[in-house]
Amino acid sequence: MDLSLTEMQLLLQNQAREFLDAELPKARVLEIDESEKGFDPDLWQKISELGWSAMAIPEEYGGSGNSWTDLGVVYEILGQYACPSPHLSSSVICSQLILSAASEEQKQAILPGIASGEQIYAFAYTEESYGWESSNVTLSATADGGGYVLNGTKLFVHDANVADKLIVAARTDNGIGLFVVDANDSGIAIRTQTGWIGPKVAEVKINNVKVSSADVLGSPGGVGSAIERAMDCGTAMLNLYMAGGTQRVYEMARDYSQDRIAFGVPIGTFQRVQDHVIDALNAADAGKWTGFEAVSYLDEGIAEAQNAISLSKAVVSDGFPLACDASHHVHAGVGADLNYGLTQYTKRARTLQHYLGDAIYHRKRMASLIIKK
Repeated sequence: MDLSLTEMQLLLQNQAREFLDAELPKARVLEIDESEKGFDPDLWQKISELGWSAMAIPEEYGGSGNSWTDLGVVYEILGQYACPSPHLSSSVICSQLILSAASEEQKQAILPGIASGEQIYAFAYTEESYGWESSNVTLSATADGGGYVLNGTKLFVHDANVADKLIVAARTDNGIGLFVVDANDSGIAIRTQTGWIGPKVAEVKINNVKVSSADVLGSPGGVGSAIERAMDCGTAMLNLYMAGGTQRVYEMARDYSQDRIAFGVPIGTFQRVQDHVIDALNAADAGKWTGFEAVSYLDEGIAEAQNAISLSKAVVSDGFPLACDASHHVHAGVGADLNYGLTQYTKRARTLQHYLGDAIYHRKRMASLIIKK
């Protein structure tokens, strides 16, 4: 399989790198991460003006209809710069939920706002029993006239604290349903969860929130394939973001091993330091090539795309934290300095290895997909 980039994709890659070089030095990443919301509206506006928020949305709904490989090229660079944004939640996962589950009227009403970046959506799925299987969804949706009433709590919801709307997965008498709710509804309380976390995640408490039939996506009990599709697309992009981060921490370890002098020689001449640099390099290469193989399968509609996506997620969920650990070993104490920048990747590695399923989840999924054949 030829995974080389086209001329247009190379231009996208260069554009992304030049933009983030100018807009997102490591000091700015730290500033955004430590802000209350972990979100920079000005940066998000510029990202949207570049058209990145429209790339996963077809032209008929205000998007640019790019391939997944096109967007993956951008995501790899976003990961290299540890870029904080709600792009994955809104422009990928939620846009794909709407494309797969919503009516034509809903698509026309919702997707142009996501494509322009003017509306930010977040997907509220995980709960106290954290997991990505449908059995973990217990938040209730009770039929009420022509609509539903939602009650329950979601946890570790990415970007809920900056979202205008939430797409909530809830359990009805007929199975899982998808419900669009206003994040500012009086029955919703959103609390940013604290800890050593990279991208901000939130607890979302939902108390007697009424949802009209116009805000129900698809038919409750019949949206399983839409959720699976959206998660696959989101995971494929997340994999390349994590691969980009892995590449950067490898480069930091490599460069430091060449510049740091001990006992009169660069520390990169010491075998154990070389071992750590090689571990990070192997993780970076594995993440990149499994990630791009998976998005190429998505673009070509190859049946094994789901397996390739899960394989890549298992690789980066293990590899990104491993590369961060290796880079910290090379850097020693300086790597713990928040201003140095390595910790911004380490936080993301620890958080993102679980998001949309960890390595154990995706290995089990691969086995299940193979058995189904």
